[in-house]
Amino acid sequence: MNELFPIAAGVLVGLLTFRIAQPRVRVLALVVLSVLFGFAASAISGELALSWGFLLIDIPLVFLAATATVLVVNRVRSAREASH
Repeated sequence: MNELFPIAAGVLVGLLTFRIAQPRVRVLALVVLSVLFGFAASAISGELALSWGFLLIDIPLVFLAATATVLVVNRVRSAREASH
C-alpha cells in the first residue's frame, strides 16, 4: 500500500512533463520532480523515520513511473496522429 503513492506521483510527474518539447529540459524536470515526490512519498509514509535508505526505493519508483507515463502518452499521441 505504501508504494501506491510513489507510483501515482510518478504518473502525475509524467503527465506534467510529457509536453515539454526539449528533451534535456524534460529529463531535468523528470529528475527534479522525481526526487521531490520521492522524498515526499518517503516522508508521508513514515519510512524516513525508519531509514533514509527508503529514498533509494521511492525516488527511482517515481522516476520509472513518470518515464513509463511519458512513453505511453507519446505512443498514444503518435498513434492518434498517424490515424488522422
